[in-house]
Amino acid sequence: MTSPAATTADDAAADADAVVVRLGSGRFAVSLASVAEVGRMPSVTRVPGTPGWVAGVANWRGRILPILDLRSLLGATEVPLGTSARLLVLSGDGVSVGLLVEAVEGTAVVAASADPFPATLSGSAAQLLAGQLPQPDGPVAVLDVDAVLRMRESLPRGRRSA
Repeated sequence: MTSPAATTADDAAADADAVVVRLGSGRFAVSLASVAEVGRMPSVTRVPGTPGWVAGVANWRGRILPILDLRSLLGATEVPLGTSARLLVLSGDGVSVGLLVEAVEGTAVVAASADPFPATLSGSAAQLLAGQLPQPDGPVAVLDVDAVLRMRESLPRGRRSA
């Protein structure tokens, strides 16, 4: 027989539709529908000429995957990554990117009507967030995965022959 506490925990996991990750001192909810997988951080090769929020590229399961580090855009302190660092592989509209996170903290239910984010955020950070979730241990920002995937449009294009 299953205990009521175990049933409640299982129900909460089944109802969860976002994974909560840590970037600096902030916590962010990322839609599970956009997360293809979560894994350990691979070796990342920096690519010259890319913005600071592009950590580089990595060989991920036999394919080259761009790796994003959004901490600077979101105003988070960039600290060296520890053993709890993970890579979230995000997918949408045929595009895949790796998102570097300092830790995965659990799951959350994102209500369709998440609270709006405070207007005090800078433009780049505000464009990446879809709102915030009030939680007993502090708010969790909701990352707009579509906005993150659209960031590739702002990357410099490859050199062309004359």
